[in-house]
Amino acid sequence: MKRRSFLKGTLATGAAAVAVNAGLLTPSTVLAADWNKKAFGAKKTSAALDSMYGSSSTAKSGDIKLKAPAIAENGAVTPITVDASKMSGVESISILAAKNPTPLVCEYSFAASAVGYVSTRIKMAKTQNVVAVVKAGGKLYQAEQEVKVTIGGCGG
Repeated sequence: MKRRSFLKGTLATGAAAVAVNAGLLTPSTVLAADWNKKAFGAKKTSAALDSMYGSSSTAKSGDIKLKAPAIAENGAVTPITVDASKMSGVESISILAAKNPTPLVCEYSFAASAVGYVSTRIKMAKTQNVVAVVKAGGKLYQAEQEVKVTIGGCGG
């Protein structure tokens, strides 16, 4: 088994080296050089949205299904799912936790043919609204849900 592991590792390293030399894998894409530092450093939800999209005005949409627990026993690993698959032309999905020190938790960009669906775990400082913002067809839509964060499952 050690020989197989060695061969798999060697093959993976060789494939990565070929991709780098061919220009398919560049440090800017691998190291996320294009992240929006201003948006992720914003202290308010509206400022984060302004930095991301140039506007903080959103419309509520029933086509966005935000799935989050009503009570999160551990705010460090709160499961969140955003399903915007009923919407056409989804360009990006952002998840914000309004009362976190920096509200913008994550932002996903999609190719034209991708389905607007993400599932992740986020860290929440305290009980607050989780907001999903979907950019589709050049417009911003949102769905939100309150998540109560308890400490050790004992209340909060």
